[in-house]
Amino acid sequence: MDLLTALVDKGLRRELPSRDEALAVLATSDDDLLDVVAAAGRVRRQWFGRRVKLNYLVNLKSGLCPEDCSYCSQRLGSQAGILKYTWLKPDQAAAAASAGVAGGAKRVCLVASGRGPTDRDVDRVSETIAAIKGQNEGVEVCACLGLLSGGQADRLRAAGADAYNHNLNTSENTYGSITTTHTYADRVDTVQRAQAAGLSACSGLIAGMGESDEDLVDVVFGLRALDPDSVPVNFLIPFEGTPLAEEWNLTPQRCLRILAMVRFVCPDAEVRLAGGREVHLRTMQPLALHLANSIFLGDYLTSEGQAGQADLDMIADAGFEVEGADTVTLPGHRRAGVCGTHDGGGCHDGADQDSGGCGGCHDGAAHGETGAETVPAARTDLVAVRRRGAGTDLPPNA
Repeated sequence: MDLLTALVDKGLRRELPSRDEALAVLATSDDDLLDVVAAAGRVRRQWFGRRVKLNYLVNLKSGLCPEDCSYCSQRLGSQAGILKYTWLKPDQAAAAASAGVAGGAKRVCLVASGRGPTDRDVDRVSETIAAIKGQNEGVEVCACLGLLSGGQADRLRAAGADAYNHNLNTSENTYGSITTTHTYADRVDTVQRAQAAGLSACSGLIAGMGESDEDLVDVVFGLRALDPDSVPVNFLIPFEGTPLAEEWNLTPQRCLRILAMVRFVCPDAEVRLAGGREVHLRTMQPLALHLANSIFLGDYLTSEGQAGQADLDMIADAGFEVEGADTVTLPGHRRAGVCGTHDGGGCHDGADQDSGGCGGCHDGAAHGETGAETVPAARTDLVAVRRRGAGTDLPPNA
């Protein structure tokens, strides 16, 4: 296809495709799907080889959020039966983080529900970062605490944080339909505060909230303009007890097209396969590794992922390799001037869509058509609320 040839050439040159080209990727047929994956896979391998970076989530504070993000199981008014607990102590968080590092994770993502941290919260997280780094030499730490106010990003950087995650989630035009307690501009401001403090920016999206193809392209182009080092791609987990519980709009094929579009628009950024991959990609998860170069290991914030060993087996069986702690994730031209020597990966974006979101929630989408394809019967049996790990007496999944 001439389209794919042009997109590969642009991706290898780090050149931005046109909006029409991005939309055309989302409109490709299932017959052309493997060609799309192969083309985007060439771009992925150019910048990241066959390495897969592992990230591990620690939910520091779960539930009881005052924000009304429609996609989030921790939102104001949520009836989802999730774990609810206040701040983990630094030693508890460090123990959870160490389990993930032992499983192969090179980055630990610290997430807390809420609109944004107080100064005391920043102190708590700073103590937690020190505890984690004291036990795990060389580990990267990404914080995801919601909206940041003056000086907080600088304090987190001084405490040893490597990155900050705050997702845009959906397009600016549709943002008000998923959240009323803060704005798209608020999210952009927090990403820019993190970058100004020297933190590696991690910011991504949530697909499957009923958004149109145009909305998806808008948010990804918005991310490209912000130029985060890491772009988590979350697929909505429709939790019972949330406003988007009936939004089952995704197929494995559509998820792959979305990931391919993100890779073409953000060719040299760390693209992370985040929340909802098990629910929506299912047995096609290995194909997504040809598009994304980063995943979360084990469980998410309020939902369970597949077994950590299953993640490792999937990576090996698909012909990829886990990125080692001594390997720098980002290509050289991106590393220059980014947070000293760290690789600037990214974290999962907070919350609960369960994979990447604001300060603890995953961010939902909007309205519109999701394409002409037929959506099969929802696999609601694949949505499992997390009952182990942080905030429980049971060992974590790592």
